[in-house]
Amino acid sequence: MDDPAPQPELPLPFPDLSGDLPLLPVRMVNEYQYCPRLAYLEWVQGEWAESSDTVEGRHAHRRVDAPAGKLPSPDEIEADTRVHARSITLSSNRLGLIAKLDLIEAEDGRVLPVDYKRGKRPHVAKGAYEPERVQLCAQGLILGEHGYDCREGVLYFVASRERVPVEFDDELKALTRNAIDGLRLVAAGGQIPPPLVDSPKCPRCSLVGICLPDEVNFLNRAETPPRPLAVLHEESMPVYVQARSAKVAKKDETLEIYVDDQKVQTARLNEVSQLVLMGNVYVTTPCLHELMGREIPISWHSFGGWFMGHTVGTGHKNVELRTAQYRASFDERTCLRLARGLVVAKIQNCRTLLRRNWKQGEAPASLLEGFKQDIDLARRAASLGELLGAEGNAAARYFREFRNMLSGSGEDEFSFDFTKRNRRPPTDPVNALLSYAYSLLARTWTVTLSAVGFDPYRGFYHQPRYGRPALALDMMEPFRPLVADSSVIQVINNGEVRPSDFVSAAGSVALDADGRKRFIAAFERRLSHEVTHPVFEYRVSYRRLLEVQARLLGRFLLGELEDYPNFVTR
Repeated sequence: MDDPAPQPELPLPFPDLSGDLPLLPVRMVNEYQYCPRLAYLEWVQGEWAESSDTVEGRHAHRRVDAPAGKLPSPDEIEADTRVHARSITLSSNRLGLIAKLDLIEAEDGRVLPVDYKRGKRPHVAKGAYEPERVQLCAQGLILGEHGYDCREGVLYFVASRERVPVEFDDELKALTRNAIDGLRLVAAGGQIPPPLVDSPKCPRCSLVGICLPDEVNFLNRAETPPRPLAVLHEESMPVYVQARSAKVAKKDETLEIYVDDQKVQTARLNEVSQLVLMGNVYVTTPCLHELMGREIPISWHSFGGWFMGHTVGTGHKNVELRTAQYRASFDERTCLRLARGLVVAKIQNCRTLLRRNWKQGEAPASLLEGFKQDIDLARRAASLGELLGAEGNAAARYFREFRNMLSGSGEDEFSFDFTKRNRRPPTDPVNALLSYAYSLLARTWTVTLSAVGFDPYRGFYHQPRYGRPALALDMMEPFRPLVADSSVIQVINNGEVRPSDFVSAAGSVALDADGRKRFIAAFERRLSHEVTHPVFEYRVSYRRLLEVQARLLGRFLLGELEDYPNFVTR
């Protein structure tokens, strides 16, 4: 018996736009055809990241992005009409689309959209890849909605200077309409599509470090270890300004730093990841505007290093992530689940740091066993109060032995002898260094969480209080020993900060300006230090790791992961 004929698809077009629903950019239809998850991340969650491909694409469009020429109305186009109009924006409510057409030409009374593409013409069937053909067809559909006779278009590949004609046949039109309706349905549904599995598309995708396709798939299926996609070379670094009454201004593509009206330093804007200001530092309005436009945050600290807040542009557009964060923060079970994982990871990392840096022989077995009991107690905690008690026991045990990781002589007026943790104010050099390091780490986490799309002031373990970045304090718990405490141990044992680098006043001890400068350098070096991720098994810097962990928390809160994987060093 012959196989029955295949059942044709019944198109179910999305209804016409109404209310305040936004028009879809045609570029997003291209992205949806390439990868539905990519389109959702960019369009719904407002994610964006530059890559060499996006920069090259923008460079290829530099000419056609400048409006030129005029597009006549459909009834004005005759067989001999010549049209050469650049950068024309058209929209269609029925299709729910808006497009900026690179170039529109006319031939034999028909209009012809020309879409510029970076790179060379691919040697594939039909002359171009499907997403590019769909994007061009969508432009043709919009032109048709405006009454123009549009039956084909052209893809122009800049690198090879080749024109590839694309006929808008029924098959391509159906594929394009399905992509348009599919993207609108996915966007309206509010559920992010799953990541591609072991796809060759992922490595070159500009959003691979945000999407984390291999990481999400590995955590859910535990099959193929992820490719090292999240590891990016950091070209930009923070700029610290701590001179009293300094001024930061902008000139062309650089930041200029003045002290007493004398220019003392410059920094290229494309090499600045954030501006960190200590004390009374003035920033000019043009400089503020430029930094906000480039999404470069400004962190404000007191002269002693206390983190006061940060300035950003309009902020991240990912409302879905913040909604999930707020919803989870009011769920006691979710809060306890996340808090237990954070505290257990912190205690494990504290134990590892002591074991690695113990100065005389090896850390006592009784001490390590005590930490094991603290971990068990934290895992069994039935409330945040019980968990706080388990954390307090472990912290007391950890700081009682902290001096065994230091090489202080104890002969100076300010020695590096350490007996217990104290703060507000710190009364000895080691506590002053620890408090300063925790302030820097809290600032780093606050900026990272804001950049990812979180509200850093709504946490799960630390309770929200006025002006306290509760989520940043939550997320930094496992990294206190690995980044902050490790930086303190390093500068003391290497002699980078000396007891003479501190000042004492009214029972409080603090670093002087030169000491702060050397400690900041050590702290930034620690953030740039690469470690092997214990779950994904690729090497990544701590600076990049913080962002990866923040994004994994987002994947958990949005329901893509069963649990949040804390970072526990080996």
